[in-house]
Amino acid sequence: MNTNKNRRVVVIGNGMVGYKFCEKLVAKEKNGQQFTVTVFGEEPRVAYDRVHLSAYFDGKTADDLTLAPQSWYAENDITLYLTDPVVDIDRERKQVRSHHGIVVPYDYLVLATGSGAFVPSVAGVEKDGVFVYRTIEDLDLIQSYARKARRGAVLGGGLLGLEAAKALLDLGLDEAHVVEFAPRLMPRQIDDAGSGVLQRQLESLGLTIHLSKVTQEITGDDAITGMQFADGSHIDVDMLVISAGIRPRDELAKASGIETHPRGGILVDNFLQTSDPSVFAIGECAVAHHMIYGLVAPGYEMAEVVAARLTGMEKEFKPYDMSTKLKLIGTDVASFGDPFATESDSRTPNCRTIVYENKAKGVYKRVNISADGKELLGGILVGDADQYNMLLQTCKNKTILPPDPEDLILGSRGGEEAGGAGVMGLPDDALICSCEAITKAMLCHEIGENGHDTVDALKKATKACTGCGGCTPMVKDIIQGVLKEKGVYVRNIICEHFDFTRQELFDLVKMNSLKTYTDVLNTFGQADGCEVCKPAVASILAGLWNENILTQDRAPIQDSNDRFLANIQRGGTYSVMPRVAGGEISPEKLIVIGQVALKYGLYTKITGGQRIDMFGAHVGDLPNIWEELIAAGFESGHAYGKSLRTVKSCVGTTWCRYGVQDSVTFAIELENRYKGLRSPHKLKSGVSGCTRECAEAQSKDFGVIATDKGWNVYVCGNGGTKPQHAQLLVSDVDKETCVKLLDRFLMFYVKTADPLTRTATWLNKMEGGMTYLKAVVLDDVLGIGAELEREMQLIVDTYACEWKEVVENPELRKRFTHFVNAPGVNDPTVQFEPLRDQKQAKEWA
Repeated sequence: MNTNKNRRVVVIGNGMVGYKFCEKLVAKEKNGQQFTVTVFGEEPRVAYDRVHLSAYFDGKTADDLTLAPQSWYAENDITLYLTDPVVDIDRERKQVRSHHGIVVPYDYLVLATGSGAFVPSVAGVEKDGVFVYRTIEDLDLIQSYARKARRGAVLGGGLLGLEAAKALLDLGLDEAHVVEFAPRLMPRQIDDAGSGVLQRQLESLGLTIHLSKVTQEITGDDAITGMQFADGSHIDVDMLVISAGIRPRDELAKASGIETHPRGGILVDNFLQTSDPSVFAIGECAVAHHMIYGLVAPGYEMAEVVAARLTGMEKEFKPYDMSTKLKLIGTDVASFGDPFATESDSRTPNCRTIVYENKAKGVYKRVNISADGKELLGGILVGDADQYNMLLQTCKNKTILPPDPEDLILGSRGGEEAGGAGVMGLPDDALICSCEAITKAMLCHEIGENGHDTVDALKKATKACTGCGGCTPMVKDIIQGVLKEKGVYVRNIICEHFDFTRQELFDLVKMNSLKTYTDVLNTFGQADGCEVCKPAVASILAGLWNENILTQDRAPIQDSNDRFLANIQRGGTYSVMPRVAGGEISPEKLIVIGQVALKYGLYTKITGGQRIDMFGAHVGDLPNIWEELIAAGFESGHAYGKSLRTVKSCVGTTWCRYGVQDSVTFAIELENRYKGLRSPHKLKSGVSGCTRECAEAQSKDFGVIATDKGWNVYVCGNGGTKPQHAQLLVSDVDKETCVKLLDRFLMFYVKTADPLTRTATWLNKMEGGMTYLKAVVLDDVLGIGAELEREMQLIVDTYACEWKEVVENPELRKRFTHFVNAPGVNDPTVQFEPLRDQKQAKEWA
């Protein structure tokens, strides 16, 4: 390549990829090359983040989305013309002419014209109320029109279409529809089963999904009033957002004689050069390796390749991995590798597929494994994509799989490390940040050699985590791994306001006898705190002193559910769940629950934890409801708190002919002992009267199973999206020993676990795992057994029902009102609809 100075580079397009090319070229100019760069942009504003365009409806401004201010271009000697698209390329003279008549010569021309929205040829697309979803100006038009619309639809059920559907929900339309030609949502990313899970999640949020629909006509006179489909069906809508795909902007190249693909797009070689060696094409306007790359990461890599090429480096654009992870209206969706591999596919003969589906939780996971079980070929994640980064790296780097490949999506069982060697076991050239082409070796060098050991520092040094942000969890893990390898003690501090781990702060609060958030903040914190540290401190105070969480200054630092001692549910209503220890309840108490539910119009349901939940309560009715329940002998069930929920039981020897111990009595005793115990996360328990395990004790945070010699104790299990069996702590102990060991185990967890960490995760991250936990709890190697028992006894001795205190305290009772200036008036916007022989709350508008 020619390396003469003052070469003239013209960039047509100031989108994300066009801007990234300029940024890359500026960075490489430090090597001595000098360019005169001119950029033409069609839009009236500088480049902005289209990946997070929907955040515009969440309150982000155009400035918030801006990638770099206009001053950046001037500071780097880049001439920028906005609202002035290029209309002609003269390849013979090597010059371009803009709409405003500006003529600029070039040595090299970079086409970054991007793509436009594909608008299908449907009768009526020209009507008022029909929009596309591509630019901030489009969003402004949609937002303005939505003020007079009630029902909206999106044509297209792919990535952009579902983003647009979220926008309609955010704009508060009464109805929002998604119309998709294919038989499933996101047909290019997920399979039928995954699409079904996603569809149910979206429908639960108020979207109406129409699949396998061919739109025949957009009806209405001057403005849209509906959509007519080829199967004869019809929907009434006031506005329509078309998001049916993209069409590459290749018209300039085609007009100048540059070779284009018959189906659209500018043909380029491995160096992104077009049929004219002086002209390059990058981003969504380019056809590379027979395809158009519609993601930002390959566009950024294209920008890197051309910038390298112009500065004398030989770098090729290789076929790019199109794996992706995103959050659609609150639901994680990800696909990687070959998500649709099957054993009948000639590309993946005899491959094996492992699927986990939890319809109740809205979770679907699929991984495709090679025939020999050694290689991960691809997969799909819906509802829970926490494992995406590691799965992607395992797939891309062809890492040998663990003996039990299902551990990849279910998590390891038995307290061992998850399958595989973790992030530090990845090869040095593993691509961690796809957007900026940052490898593991580059990150490790910055952390270990240059001291950039925080995410913010790495952002500045490498630009990792500044694109889509999907690599951030893995970058954090690499920071931890490098520091650990260097022998640096890694402290997982609570947040920027407290430079302590939860365990350290727990001990400090205890030693200094601090009992209010203000005292803790003034003594050990800084500034005003945040939504991370406030609930964490609240949990510490409750775990130490067991005082009412609504007294003194504790109420404002609680999570929303704790502030009202009830779980907020759909429609702005609350649920009421009294404690039913061990699942045993008298007929008299059953009658009271029925009477209260009838009096206050509550929906009732028996829970999986053997309790009766009542839904649909107004916040102002909560004290009255609880006053009647407490008068009948009930107590708070703490369903709203990070505390003990239930101790489930089978009937044991009380009724069952197979029972070998009295599981009901023991379950009641355990629940009454640990009720009200505040902990880093919720606690669930079970007691089974024999090895038939009807109480499912081995899926609980702590569980007890009867034997003919006593009781077996299991700890650190949980259900949820990552089920994990509890592990055996001790066998055949008597009841007294069992309680002593559980006291130690629970208090050790309360003192040492990070905020919002379940016991299973706590054990999985614990150095030494179950061996160490047994040494602490059984063998008392730390010499703290007696202290843990005393601390638990303090919790037991100081227990008081939170709701009883609220009912009896007029000042606390005043807090339970919807309108501060109108006590006793309930929320008039709460509405209900029939549900079988009961009712349910309508969703919020």
